Amino acid sequence: MKRLVPTLLASSALLIGAGTAQAALPNAATLYKNPQCGCCDEYARQLEALGVEVAIVDDVPIGQVKERVGLPYGLGSCHTIEMGEYVIEGHVPFAAVERLFEEQPDTDGIGLAGMPIGTPGMPGPKQDDWNVYQFRAGEAQPYMTL
Repeated sequence: MKRLVPTLLASSALLIGAGTAQAALPNAATLYKNPQCGCCDEYARQLEALGVEVAIVDDVPIGQVKERVGLPYGLGSCHTIEMGEYVIEGHVPFAAVERLFEEQPDTDGIGLAGMPIGTPGMPGPKQDDWNVYQFRAGEAQPYMTL
């Protein structure tokens, strides 16, 4: 019995910690994409599996969306997400998205340029490090590497 109590306490702490990380994500997001892009739809499905309701908008010029949110030139991807007070550009791994909402830094958003293989929504195994950047007013700086 003495061994059971510490085990139960440790298990409870882990469960509470896991719930807290996921609870930090907003309940809803809007994903802007081109109508033909299937990898964007897959990213949305994976985000929904984390408990986020995703509205997909594919009838507005994506370039105008990127300009409106202040995305740095040359660091775009195939979709742009507005989620809470932040912008998520491209196939950003969910560890970075969760960290963004846990820490809530003073930034406009985070992104991952291009469409790296192995990221959420992109098929295949991870091949290289993923350099996630943060941006504010059109200027980018490193956020994290996964």
